[in-house]
Amino acid sequence: MSEDPKRIVGRVVDEVIAGGDLSLVDELFTDGLAQRARRWFATFRASFEDVRMETVQLVAEGDTVVGRFRCSGTHQGPWDGHPPTGRRFEGVDEIYFFRLEGGRIAEMWGLEDLDSRRRQLGITST
Repeated sequence: MSEDPKRIVGRVVDEVIAGGDLSLVDELFTDGLAQRARRWFATFRASFEDVRMETVQLVAEGDTVVGRFRCSGTHQGPWDGHPPTGRRFEGVDEIYFFRLEGGRIAEMWGLEDLDSRRRQLGITST
């Protein structure tokens, strides 16, 4: 792996999620994951166009990176079965595991504090 795994994950957070540059997905994700990742990022960014992710901590061991993040954004498009509220959520905690192959993300799995996000947006779960 030629590039630092934490740097690859950092690029996803900064350039793809927060920056909205979906053209980088094929570079940063394996062929098997790129299409799903692009669809997820596009859908989330359509719901929260001004999304911001703060990287709290990244830890790498071998081909795995674990990240702790805080996410903020304004509900501007449909999300989780709910129409846009125009309300903002702040500092929602997220933890994700990324497994890399050949310098690209092959798997990602995570937990997000969806209850906090829904509560701040004034919506209930579906």
